[in-house]
Amino acid sequence: MTDTTANDPSATAPTDGPAPIRLGTRASRLAVAQSQDVADRLAAASGRPVELVTVTSEGDTNRASLASLGGTGVFASALREALVAGEVDVLVHSLKDLPTAPYPGLTIAAVPKREDARDVLVARNGATVETLPEGAKVGTGSPRRVAQLKAKRPDLDVVDIRGNIDTRLGRVDDDLDAVVLAAAGLTRIDRLSAATELLDLGFWPSAPGQGALAIETRAGEPDTNLLAALRKIEHAPTRLTVTAEREILAKLEAGCSAPIGATAVVDAELLLVSATVYSPDGSEYRTASHAAVLEGSAQDRLAEALEVGGRVAAELLENGAGDLADLADSVK
Repeated sequence: MTDTTANDPSATAPTDGPAPIRLGTRASRLAVAQSQDVADRLAAASGRPVELVTVTSEGDTNRASLASLGGTGVFASALREALVAGEVDVLVHSLKDLPTAPYPGLTIAAVPKREDARDVLVARNGATVETLPEGAKVGTGSPRRVAQLKAKRPDLDVVDIRGNIDTRLGRVDDDLDAVVLAAAGLTRIDRLSAATELLDLGFWPSAPGQGALAIETRAGEPDTNLLAALRKIEHAPTRLTVTAEREILAKLEAGCSAPIGATAVVDAELLLVSATVYSPDGSEYRTASHAAVLEGSAQDRLAEALEVGGRVAAELLENGAGDLADLADSVK
């Protein structure tokens, strides 16, 4: 379902002005905030007004767990249908929510600079993971976060939760002692100050693509002005890191809700990539790390990112990661 009236900065634009760019987004506070940031940048780069078009997905209306709905890909499907139908011109996704399998007729045209990829704890009385009381109730909807919490603190009572950021934050001091959220999401709605602990990526690798956005268009998009504007907001290092992380998911035949953490960084001319696969209860895990030298053209570098991500996945599979987490059963 689409609503072209929400957040429409072009509504009062002259009718003889340049055609607006219609940007599809989910209607949540976080989705609108990150989409508005992209809209502002697109407007500046293209010289055209950009209007937000809100699209409601099953993931927004169904309160069942993400795992039972088939993973976080449920947030992307309705948006993509709107783009294919020509109801919008571009989409903004949280990249961690996108399945790795290509979508017919669509392409990721730009990846802006990534926000903080870490998870955070938001807890009562300023608590950290280490100082939470024994048996504390911690909320998350992520199997990866469940496994990581159990690996660090087996005594915790980890509760499956859904809802937007404000809903989750409201449950702290209500019926939960803490929740785990993405730092990027809190930053984008100016709520990072609520975090009581930033979780280090060394022990707490986050979801592949976490903190990054994907701007999707139709393949073969004829609007050269739009494509030129998207090229201006592309961030090459972020594209490399998320490409490597998502290639791990693809090669593991895992979905975006699988218990997998991945971290890639560009350091000078090196791409460093590591990933961890967890058993659901966090009692076991497998980790692999590899690096690649970045040389040549942008396409050469993307090929290196794919190759090193594939090497990480291959080592994980050789070490039994597939059996550990039943990855083939995850929805891509």
